[in-house]
Formats: sequence, structure tokens, C-alpha cells
Amino acid sequence: MDDFIAARSQMALSLGFHIIFSCIGMVMPFFMAVSHYKWLKTNKEIYKDLTKAWSKGVAIFFATGAVSGTMLSFELGLLWPKFMEHAGPIFGMPFSLEGTAFFIEAIALGFFLYGWNKLNKWFHWFTGMVVGVSGLASGILVVAANAWMNSPAGFDFVNGQYLNIDPIQAMFNKAWFTQALHMCLAAFTATGFAVAGVHALMILRNRNKEFHLKAFKIAATFACIGALLQPLSGDISAKDVAKRQPAKLAAMEALYQTEQPAPLLIGGIVNEKDKTVKGAIKVPGALSFLAHGDFKAEVKGLDQIPEADQPPVAITHYAFQIMVGIGTLLMLISIVYFILVFRKKPLQDKPWLLRLFVWAIPLGYVALEAGWVVTEVGRQPWIIYGIMRTKDAVTPMPGVVYSFYIFSAIYVSLSIIVVFLLYRQIKMVPVLYNQSETSRS
Repeated sequence: MDDFIAARSQMALSLGFHIIFSCIGMVMPFFMAVSHYKWLKTNKEIYKDLTKAWSKGVAIFFATGAVSGTMLSFELGLLWPKFMEHAGPIFGMPFSLEGTAFFIEAIALGFFLYGWNKLNKWFHWFTGMVVGVSGLASGILVVAANAWMNSPAGFDFVNGQYLNIDPIQAMFNKAWFTQALHMCLAAFTATGFAVAGVHALMILRNRNKEFHLKAFKIAATFACIGALLQPLSGDISAKDVAKRQPAKLAAMEALYQTEQPAPLLIGGIVNEKDKTVKGAIKVPGALSFLAHGDFKAEVKGLDQIPEADQPPVAITHYAFQIMVGIGTLLMLISIVYFILVFRKKPLQDKPWLLRLFVWAIPLGYVALEAGWVVTEVGRQPWIIYGIMRTKDAVTPMPGVVYSFYIFSAIYVSLSIIVVFLLYRQIKMVPVLYNQSETSRS
């Protein structure tokens, strides 16, 4: 492994772990706020117990997200100094604002965790909402910075110089809204299905069914709403990518030849050497419609992209297929869930539905990771699209491969610790709940 591949691998590994920690950390507070609100309105202690149980998970992922995010910020400077030298002054604003949002989130979380029976009950609930809103704002700001890499704006590039810098225009570039919307919905969907799946498993094991059923309903509602909205967000994103990054769209669909109309490929094995796709199901005209809103529109293929500017096709295509396939499956589960809810069917009497949610625990995050592979690999060979190539931004420092091994060990260790803490927390829930029930009786 050479230093360039090691640098890219380290960044991919760091981002892959951080995205899970950060998504849980920015979505779970909203679950917590809903259960807290239900306790305040109904005075049912079970919702208070649920809020306290979830708040411990929020604290765990806030800490791990802070650690992994800090490591990522250092890696940007250490691994990609040329990129930060030129890009830092341009897209530094969203990062600085993200730091402010993180600061607010930390303060609000402190108020919430230690404010039980000390603060006004509605102000206490409000601090929990601030944790969620500030965490969501942090995620949107970071995505805005990444969107700038896909859609550079806020400067003039003249003779290798970055002139007339406008940080506001850079932050609100043409890609920020579509990426932020798609990412936020993905975070709610993935985290919602994971949390709902854990509680569904506890229901199936007949452990404090009332407690876990209420938790399941809150998480599943967020997850299923997100899953049903995600295709709309995906359609907006596809049309945006078709305009700004035709090479990425062509790689996503393994479209080697420009076609009019262009079919949508489902599955298929990519042969990058022969530039062919075998075994794919073709939906005539569907790609033209998704890209341009017209079943007869022309879609630009890789044959119109210089070879040196083409992204890796196989990885991008497979990741896109995984993302769309899982998204479709979660959408179908969501439809079934809402049908049962609207028909007022008791969910605890539907073990097959609960098992679907258990099986779906990892799927949202697999789709989330696949989506980021599409975003990042599909942009290659550019680190700033059309402006700076990734190979020109990497550090000249030797020995990056050893850094990759060290960081890999750190992230694996961190993940093991997080899993252990969460497992311990889940095992403690029945004990805490039974103690609460005893004290109330």
C-alpha cells in the first residue's frame, strides 16, 4: 500500500466510523425529547424511565462522536495539507459554525443530564431539544463543507490562485441543500430502524414489553417517516448530480455510452476493462426521467468524459445499488408498519413485523455508508471537483501507511468500547425499570 492509498484509506475509515457515531448522536436526542414530552403531558413514569435510558445512550455517542470528529479534523490538515492550504479560507465558515453548534450542544447536554428535579420541567425539556437541534445543525454544516467539495463556489480560480473569496456563497453552494436533506433523512432512517430493532428484539424476548413497546413506537415512527421521504430526496439529488457531476451519475449507473433515452440499471456485474455491464435488469427510459424529468432525455455517458477524469465505476455502481436496494426495502417495511398502525393492530401481536425490524438493525447504516462511498468515490479523481485532484492534495510526508494502521486500531478499539457500553446499558434497563416500578407501587 503506497502513501496515497493509505491516506485515502485512513480518511475513509475515519469518516466511516464517525458518520455512524454522529448520526446516532444527532438523531437520538429527538427520540429522547418525544418521550420526555409524553411524560410531561401524561405524567406516566414509564416515559420518564425511557427518557433517562435514552439520555445515557445520547451521552455515550456524544462523547464518541466528539472524539472521532476531532480526529477527522486533525487528519484533514495532516493528510491533505495542500487541500487545506487553499480550501481552508474558503469553506472554513461552516466548520467554525459547526464548532459553535457543538459548543451549544455540549452545554445543553450538561443541563439536561444534570437538570432532573433541579430545573423547571419545561426548561429541562427545552434543553433536550437544544441538544437535538444543535446536533442536527452540526451535521448540516459539515455536509455543507463536503457539498462545497462537490460543487465549488465562493471564489474565482485564476492562474492557480483563489481570488475574490466569498465564504457565504461557498457555504450555501448549489449542492448543500440536496446533500443536507438526503443526509438528515438517512440519519433519521438508519438510527430509527436500529433503535426500533433493538427494542423489537426485547419485545420478542418478552422483557418489559410495555417499556420496549413504547420505545419501539417512537423510534419506528421516525424511521418510517424518514424512509418514505428518502426516495423524494433521492430524486432531487439525482437531478442535481446529473447537472453538476455527469461523470458521477454515469458511474452510479455504469453508463459507458451516452444514450437517448437512457435505461435505469438494476444490479449487474461491471467489467471495467471491457466497459460492459452483464446481468443487469434494464428499465427503459427510467434513468432519463430520474436525471432530467423526461423519459426521452439524453443522459451523458462516460464516453464523453476524459479517461483521466472518470471515477471508479464498479465501486460507485455497486455502492449505489446497495443504497437504493436497502432504501427500497426499508420503504416497504415502513408502508407495512403504517398500514398496521392506521388499522390499530397491536404491534406486540405481530412477531413477524418485529422480526423485520430486528433484521433491519444494520441495514440503514449499510445504506448510509454506501451513500457516502457514492459521494466520495464518485467525485474522484477530484478532491475539489474540477479544480484540484486528490493526488495533488496528499501530504508528502512518508510513512502514512503506519498512521493508517494506528488509526485503524484506535477506531476498532473505540467501537468495541461503545458496543460494550451500549450492551451494558441495555442489560441495565430492565433492572432500572423494575426498581422504578417498585418505588411507585
